[in-house]
Amino acid sequence: MLTALKNLFGLGEQPEYSEMIKNGGVIIDVRTKKEYTSGHIKGSKNIPLNSLSNNLKKLNKHQTVITCCASGMRSASAKSILQANGFTDVYNGGGWRNLQNKL
Repeated sequence: MLTALKNLFGLGEQPEYSEMIKNGGVIIDVRTKKEYTSGHIKGSKNIPLNSLSNNLKKLNKHQTVITCCASGMRSASAKSILQANGFTDVYNGGGWRNLQNKL
């Protein structure tokens, strides 16, 4: 159970995010538009969490998706939403600043 919680919140074993991006993965930043405008990872897409379910068609279910936000809470929720809608290769990147340091 502890491992599952760590993985849900992006605290488990960390994948090679930079490799995922090189291989066609996409970063989805689920913060608000205002938060995103104040700073974000270059090349990331902004789809606020509250509109994610309505924008699933903008994403490819067969593409690696890395979610991020300010702290990792909203990105964990985004990961769950994506997985519940058939996305199979989804990772919670946690806070965008920390994720940026891992790229």
